[in-house]
Amino acid sequence: MPSHEQLREILDPATTVLLTVECQQGVVGTDSALPELAEEARSSGALANVARLVFAAHQSGVQVVHAVAERRPDGRGANRNARLFRAAERLPVQQLSGTRAVRLAPPVEVAEEDLVVRRLHGLSPLAGTGVDPLLRNLGCRTLLVTGVSANVAVPNAVFDAVNLGYTAVVPADAIAGVPADYTPALVRHTLALVATVTSTRDVLGAWQPPRGA
Repeated sequence: MPSHEQLREILDPATTVLLTVECQQGVVGTDSALPELAEEARSSGALANVARLVFAAHQSGVQVVHAVAERRPDGRGANRNARLFRAAERLPVQQLSGTRAVRLAPPVEVAEEDLVVRRLHGLSPLAGTGVDPLLRNLGCRTLLVTGVSANVAVPNAVFDAVNLGYTAVVPADAIAGVPADYTPALVRHTLALVATVTSTRDVLGAWQPPRGA
């Protein structure tokens, strides 16, 4: 892990954006389409840590972007080219545009200055969603990736961020996937090769004013 001073430099509020990935009611909420994932996100503390980071970002002047996955009731524009997409069509809770399922799940709070980006297709919060130009217009150099799932969307976001030239930072205790032991293996053997891996506590510390300031 980087030193406190290195992390403070990487996470400069002026050039950092906090990205929450699919922290929505229909994914991690109490009425989730994916109850095993929702339970892991909550019982592991990952969702609570996302909320802590969002709150601290609001206090520190760090821009927050919430990436939400949804679909139209008629399914137009949605992918069907993978088993995951076809299975999602049969789930009892659908991530339909305009419904409760695609609202951010407590305890994550959305501030007026946050950006909420909704996608109707694909696996990635970045690819083809318009997030990249938003980040560039915001002066982003570091993307802090949080949320779910460690199985699909989170690694997609990290890889895309790196390919687009951003420094990716992952608080390992603010992401979740299933089964529970998969997430630490993904972090250790994959994400640590391309991203700066840290913790919620260390990110919060990096956003605290220096002593004597």
